[in-house]
Amino acid sequence: MTYQEFLKTKQLKIVDSGFDTDREDINPMMFDYQKDIVQWALKKGRAAVFSDTGTGKTIMQLEWAQKVHEHTGGDILIIAPLNVVKQTAETEAGKFGYTVTACRHQEDVKPGINITNYEMLEHFNASEFVGVVLDESSILKSFTGKYKQMIIDKFERTEYKLSCTATPSPNDHMELGNQCEFLNVMSRTEMLAEYFIHDGGDTSKWRLKGHCQHTFWEWVATWAVCVRKPSDLGYSDDDYVLPELRIHQSVLETEKADYEMIPMVASTLSERREARRAGLNDRVEAAARMVNESDEQWLVWCDYNDESAALHKAIVDNVEVKGSDTIEHKADTAYNFAKGNVHALVSKPAIYGFGSNWQICHNMIFCGLSDSYEQFYQAIRRCWRYGQKKPVDVWVFVTEREVSVLENIRRKQGQMDEMITHMVENMRQTTLEQIRHTTHIKNDYTPTKAMVLPNFIREAIA
Repeated sequence: MTYQEFLKTKQLKIVDSGFDTDREDINPMMFDYQKDIVQWALKKGRAAVFSDTGTGKTIMQLEWAQKVHEHTGGDILIIAPLNVVKQTAETEAGKFGYTVTACRHQEDVKPGINITNYEMLEHFNASEFVGVVLDESSILKSFTGKYKQMIIDKFERTEYKLSCTATPSPNDHMELGNQCEFLNVMSRTEMLAEYFIHDGGDTSKWRLKGHCQHTFWEWVATWAVCVRKPSDLGYSDDDYVLPELRIHQSVLETEKADYEMIPMVASTLSERREARRAGLNDRVEAAARMVNESDEQWLVWCDYNDESAALHKAIVDNVEVKGSDTIEHKADTAYNFAKGNVHALVSKPAIYGFGSNWQICHNMIFCGLSDSYEQFYQAIRRCWRYGQKKPVDVWVFVTEREVSVLENIRRKQGQMDEMITHMVENMRQTTLEQIRHTTHIKNDYTPTKAMVLPNFIREAIA
C-alpha cells in the first residue's frame, strides 16, 4: 500500500445530497459567476458561500432555494437578521422574480420559500422544511452561543443546507469549524484535531499545524466558495467596481489636566472607555452639526446608550433604534431607511451592522470607535458595496485621548486584508476545479491488540 492509498483509507466519503441543474434553467438575471456558484451549491446539497458584500448573495440564495423547492416540492426556510427580512421578502425577491413569505411562526409558512429572523427560530419546526438557508451565517461564529447550538441541532437532519455570509475571518477558525459542523461535513472537534494544535500554553487558542496551511484551505474549498470579487474565480470585474471610499478622521481637541503638556493618549481598554465617555459631548456636537447642515441621507453609528440618546436629541429629523426597541420598530425603520424615507438613522453596529443593503445612502458617521474592526468594517459595508453609485464618505470622530483606537483599527485592517488574500489564493485552484464531492474526514481507530491493564489498576478497580 502506498502512502497516498493509506491516506484514502482515512477518508469517509459521504454522498452528496444535491442534484444537477441545467444552466439554461438558472435565473437569467444572474451573472455567470453567480450561476456557477449556484450550480455547484445545488450539486453539493450542503455548501457555504463566503461572498463579499454586494456580490449577490441574496439572488444566489434565492435561486438555490427556488431550485431546491422545484426539485423536491418541499418548503425552504431562510433565516436572516431582523433588518434583512422585510427588505428581502418585499423588495429583493420581487426584483429578481421570486415569491418569498415573511414568517414569524410555523403557522405563517406557505409552500415555497419562507423567511424569518434568527430571534424567531424557536417558533419553527425544522422537520417541516426540506432546505434551510442561513443568511449572514456569521452568527455561527460564537461556538458557545445559543443560536449557534440551536441552529446546528434543529437542522442536523435537514437534507439541503446553504450557509451564506461575507468573507469570514481566516483567523477565526472557530467560525469555520461551526460552519462545517452545520453543513454535516465535519464536527468542530474533528476539524481542530485534524488540522490544529494548541497555541503554546493557552489551551483556548488554536493555530494551524505548519504542514497543514495549504491542505486546510484546500479542504475548506471542497465545501465552501470564497469570493471577494468575480476575478477571484476567473471572471470579469467589469460590473463589480467598488466606488471610492473616503474615510475622514476628525480628531477633536481634549481639555488637558493641569499636569499635562499634551493630552495623554488612552492605552488600556479601561482608559479608552473612560476617554470615550469623557469626550461624548464633543463628539455628539460635531456629528450633529454635520448632519443638521446637510440635506442628504445619513447613517450615524454609536456604541453606548448615552451616545445614542444624545445624538437623537441633537440631530434634527432622525430615527433612533435601540436594542430595547420592538422588533416591529427595528424592521420598519430598516425598511424605510432603505427606501430613502429616513433622513438620519441613529443606531449601533450590533443592531444593524450586518446584512442590510443601504446603498441608497453614501454618508456615514462613527460617533467614536470601539476596538472591534469587524464591526467597523461591516458597518461601512452597509453603504460601501457593489451597486453603490456614489463615493462613500465615512466620518470618524474621536478625541485626542482616543487616537490609539484609530491606530488599532488600522493595524487590524492590514492584518485582515493580508489574511483574506491568503485565504482566497489558497482556495482558488481547488474551487476552479469544480470539486463535486464533499468529503467527511474522520480518523477511525481500529485496535489490533488487546489492552492489558497493569496490576495496580486491576487491584484498584477490583
